[in-house]
Amino acid sequence: MIQWDDFEVGNHRLRCPACGRGDRDKTLGLTIEADGKGVAHCFRCSFTESYRPDWGTRRQMPAAPRIKAVVTQKHETLSDYGRDLWSACKPLSGVAAAYLKARRCVIPPVDGDLRFHSALKHPTGYTGPVLVGLITDAVTREPMSLHRTWIQADGRKADVEPPRLLLGGHRKQGGVIRLWPDEAVTTGLGIAEGIETALSLAWAYAPAWSCIDAGNLAAFPVLPGIEVLTIGADNDAAGTAAAQECAARWADAEREVYVTRQAQNDLNDILKEAA
Repeated sequence: MIQWDDFEVGNHRLRCPACGRGDRDKTLGLTIEADGKGVAHCFRCSFTESYRPDWGTRRQMPAAPRIKAVVTQKHETLSDYGRDLWSACKPLSGVAAAYLKARRCVIPPVDGDLRFHSALKHPTGYTGPVLVGLITDAVTREPMSLHRTWIQADGRKADVEPPRLLLGGHRKQGGVIRLWPDEAVTTGLGIAEGIETALSLAWAYAPAWSCIDAGNLAAFPVLPGIEVLTIGADNDAAGTAAAQECAARWADAEREVYVTRQAQNDLNDILKEAA
């Protein structure tokens, strides 16, 4: 149940009581009207709850059954659309550089696989600046997909849902965003789930790559020539398990492995709090 009295008039975002995966998983949109009436709806599971002061009680409506869409993977490698979009992107500058600096991230080198598009359309219709990461196979280096993050210069993500998207119909498993090029990777490498987390890890451990999510980090393969792996682990159940699985595999291969620990959810949260 939602504690309606805790919210002021206006729009709010919070964790869904039905499908929420953590405090940062704010898929529930909640609106309080001036007369005290309220309605909440989850964009993921369709959980709905409404409130009227004159009822004296809250009325909860169960989520309607949903049919899970089956997404057919069409592209094993980056599509022509993806290649054209990547070619249209520019080196990090302007809003992109301001966004990363506001989040206290290291700006990666220009020959890494993170670029910037000044005006890209979101499925909601919004058009704005975007960080674009090229996802390549961790082993073969084959381009696979693109990771897009709609951003603002003050370090916040754009007010769209969701602010991060992969290209539909493209393979993501086994991919990484090489924030530093292969030529910069000699005997050591840092990895993390998100781009901002990897660029926070880079203050202490560079070069660094983003594995995109916990599943890819858990499966990150042992690569030849890398003797030391540093993992910037997210402080949640999925992040901890992924880091442990990856670290165990690399340790079994007789590589030196370090895993970060912090009270905050990820390394970027530490930098933002310190700032």
